[in-house]
Amino acid sequence: MFSGLVWASVPVTRCESRVGGGVELEIAYADPRTQTWALGDSIAINGVCLTIVRIAPGSFVFEVSPETLACTSLGALRLGSRVHLEPAMALGDRIGGHLVSGHVDGTAPLSRREAAGDFWQLEWKLSGETRSKVAPYLVPKGSICVDGVSLTVNAVRDTATETYFDVMLIPHTLEVTTLGTLKLGDQVNLEADLVAKYVSRSSRFYDQR
Repeated sequence: MFSGLVWASVPVTRCESRVGGGVELEIAYADPRTQTWALGDSIAINGVCLTIVRIAPGSFVFEVSPETLACTSLGALRLGSRVHLEPAMALGDRIGGHLVSGHVDGTAPLSRREAAGDFWQLEWKLSGETRSKVAPYLVPKGSICVDGVSLTVNAVRDTATETYFDVMLIPHTLEVTTLGTLKLGDQVNLEADLVAKYVSRSSRFYDQR
């Protein structure tokens, strides 16, 4: 379980294809806080829960399965790409963002970006399967996880075939994440609010009885 408060934006130092269609990712991150990390630990990379399979001084290696590549934006990563990094929370940790499982619901393209002084307003367009998995749980002032970053939804707009939602990024978020560098059309990983999913499932279950 994660909180959506990323520790850092770090570079991919190796990205190699594996037999069977998977990928092996290596990231460089030299920080005293990583000294407790061990093989098998769960780390969120751009909001995707991955497992450490090898450790070297200042770097960590992850294996990404074909299924994960198909369901997330990790397949677009290349040498030098920067990714958001967050270790799993320990039981009893403060939750500064919201509850994030690291299981991505889908990807969506950036459809609009506008500067508002030192702030940025970003909008994403949901369609197809991503829309069906994410849109029902979007509410103004609710939570959404974008590339592993816990954000507050400003507004939601539905059309017959698409849903749009926007967020406002503060200067600090622009500084410590890669969201401010996104270009129109860039795909991001989305995870809908976990609590909203449970409430919705419970309501549908009991309405059918």
